[in-house]
Formats: sequence, structure tokens, C-alpha cells
Amino acid sequence: MFVPKTQNPALAAALITVATAFIAATTLFAKALGTDTLGPALNPLQISHGRFLFALMGLGAVAAVIRPRLRHPNWGLHIGRTSFGWLGVTLMFASVAYIPMADATAISFLNPVFAMVLAIPLLGERIGPWRWGAAAIALLGALILLRPTPASFQPAALLAFGAAMVMGMELIFIKKLAGREPLFQVLLVNNLLGLVIASVAVIPVWQAPTLEQWGALAAIGLLMACAQTAFINGMARADASFVAPFSYTTLIFAAAYDFLGFGTLPDGISILGAGIILTGAAILAWREARLS
Repeated sequence: MFVPKTQNPALAAALITVATAFIAATTLFAKALGTDTLGPALNPLQISHGRFLFALMGLGAVAAVIRPRLRHPNWGLHIGRTSFGWLGVTLMFASVAYIPMADATAISFLNPVFAMVLAIPLLGERIGPWRWGAAAIALLGALILLRPTPASFQPAALLAFGAAMVMGMELIFIKKLAGREPLFQVLLVNNLLGLVIASVAVIPVWQAPTLEQWGALAAIGLLMACAQTAFINGMARADASFVAPFSYTTLIFAAAYDFLGFGTLPDGISILGAGIILTGAAILAWREARLS
């Protein structure tokens, strides 16, 4: 499941790219479920419930086969990480029902920017001019994607913006968890707690899915479990500075899936805003790697 010592940059790049393809696919299915494509639209809370339910089922099946050694988890950190992760993915699923997947995906790349800002009071980190500059560039791109004019403003883009902020907080907890526990245990506990939270939140909005919707919910969960596994294994086989650019291929897959599934093509503003966000995120990733 996880081999921490074998360095293989080519395999790392392939695994990260596969992970991004899976992640973008979960967004595609979420968009289909959040619209009337597969039946009456499901609430984002129900979509995120399916994501955690079927992801846990997939990881549980793997655990039954490999029987990993588990240690006592740090429940406080796990609850914090999972709470923000659940809220972030729910907001992301809500946003793609209204705006192009490429726009929502590009805005989601702001989460390391928010994590950087939050690390100042929460982790005591000092931020230099390079990282502040990268954050400013990325936020400029997000402002462009929000289209802040009365004629073109996208209120739903604020959902993706909120998702990025919340997932930035999740990254703080991930940093605190790093190296404390086996990574497969982190995945298992994350999805278990996520299912508990999602199961409570979905009660007021639950509706019986169609057969096609059940299939899409299962696809979201299993694809996310596969994406997390591929991403962890990819990160273990090369330096973060090498693999970071490959994670941005999520945007390419999201745009391609949106076109194939819904006939949506990014316009000039989307391309410009996404490009600026990616530039800022890439500079930030490079600087973080240098500091590490």
C-alpha cells in the first residue's frame, strides 16, 4: 500500500498524474449529481456523505486484506482535520453545480495560500517576501475568476473560494499529523470520522437516490480512495518540489471532463485567472520546497 523508501521520480510523476485524474473525475460525478443529469439533484451534503461512505468501504476492504499495523490515533488532530476536510469537499461539490469545473478547480488551488497565512498564528511560521508575493499573485487570479462586475459576477464561485479557505485550515492539521502515524491509518481514520460527520449532516436533506445516482456516489468514494492512495505513494517516491507541478494537471482533467460531460469550455477569463493562480501556487510550492 505504501513504500516510503523507494525513490522513483518517473513513477512518482505518473502516480500524481493518475491521482489528479481521479480527483477531477470525482468533481465530474459531483456535478452530475448536483444537477438533474442523473435524476433530481442531490444536496451537496448527500454527495459528500456518499464520498466518505464508499471511500471508507474501499479502504476497509484493503485493510481486511493487508491487515496494517495501527497505532493509537491522535483523535484531536484527526477530528480537526476531518471536520475541515468534510466542509471543504462539501463546498467544492456545491460550487461545481453552478460554475465550470475548471474555475472551481483553479480556485481550489488557493488552499496552500490560505494554509500559509494560517500557519503564522497557528504554527508560528515566519513568511518572507517570496511567499507573500506568490500569495498575492494567486489571489489576483482568484479575483479575476470571481468576475467582480455586476454583469458577470459568479456568486457560486464564492463557494469554491470558501472551500479553498477551509481546506487551507485542513492543511494545518495535516502538517501537525505528518510523521506521527502510519499514513494508511491516517486515511482510514479520516474517512471513518468523515462518514460519522457526514451521516449526521445529511439527515435533514436525505432523499432516495436513483440507481444511476448510487453508481455515481460509489464512483466518487472509490475514486477518491484511489486518488489518496496514488497521491501518498507518489509523494513518497520523489521530492515535493518535483511532484508539485504534476498536481496541477487536475485543472486540465477538470476542463476536459467538463467539456466531454457537459459541453463546457473555459473562456478567456477562466484561462487567464487559472493561469495566474497556477503561477502563484507554483512559486509558493517552489519556495516551500526550498525552505524544507
